[in-house]
Amino acid sequence: MSSIPHTLTIAGSDPSGGAGLQGDLKTLSALGTYATNVITAVIAQNTRGVAAVHPVPAPVIAEQLDNLLEDVHIDAVKIGMVADREVAETIAAALRRHRPRWIVLDPVMVAKSGDILVDAAGIAAVRDVLVPLADVITPNLPEAAVLLDTEAPRTPDAMEAMLPGLQALKAPYVLLKGGHLSGEGCPDLLATPAGSAWLPAPRIATDNLHGTGCALSSAIAARLAHLPPDASDEAITAAIGEAKRWLHAALEASRRLAVGQGRGPVHHFHAWW
Repeated sequence: MSSIPHTLTIAGSDPSGGAGLQGDLKTLSALGTYATNVITAVIAQNTRGVAAVHPVPAPVIAEQLDNLLEDVHIDAVKIGMVADREVAETIAAALRRHRPRWIVLDPVMVAKSGDILVDAAGIAAVRDVLVPLADVITPNLPEAAVLLDTEAPRTPDAMEAMLPGLQALKAPYVLLKGGHLSGEGCPDLLATPAGSAWLPAPRIATDNLHGTGCALSSAIAARLAHLPPDASDEAITAAIGEAKRWLHAALEASRRLAVGQGRGPVHHFHAWW
């Protein structure tokens, strides 16, 4: 019998449990992987917003990564919040030494509340150091605009126009998330080495949007972890589509939760309880 895949989240913490490290661990576990973690920042936040960000020093992150990766084989890693260039380079160096088959990067720069989480140097480090290392990147529209130093797109046509610039950053798969568009739909635009395609979905009327980006990128990492190392473009594309459908179900089931007074979390374990 084949073993359960091992996954890793490298991310900041979220005391409310809906996003960041804690949300990732829930997603990775719910989708059938053994989840491990490395913390990059201690964040004082709740469902209403971010109060403070306390980065973990790069040498401490290196110690966490090296001790884990020397012992546990990791099939897929999700990278979330990275505060500065030293941290980005530390993560990149560790993942080159112990290369997992799949690397998913969620370029966390802007919280759902609108709070900016990293400075200009951190943004450049994510773009220049981590994006080329990743197999999949999952920016939302404000994050894509930050990566390309431009205005956030407001229409599907503007999303399509932004795609070549994101592909030029050298990640093979780009999932540009369209949740910030207005309208009844919530389409994402996926670029692959074989072309591009829209992944449509209806917009769910809910305020429980805290951690949706974390959940989607972690779900992609979990789905990829179940694939063989030589998976085809079709299989990778299908795994990304499955992750999006899982998130849609988690959003629909979030009405069963009543967490906090702001934007609540998705229901990561909707298939279980």
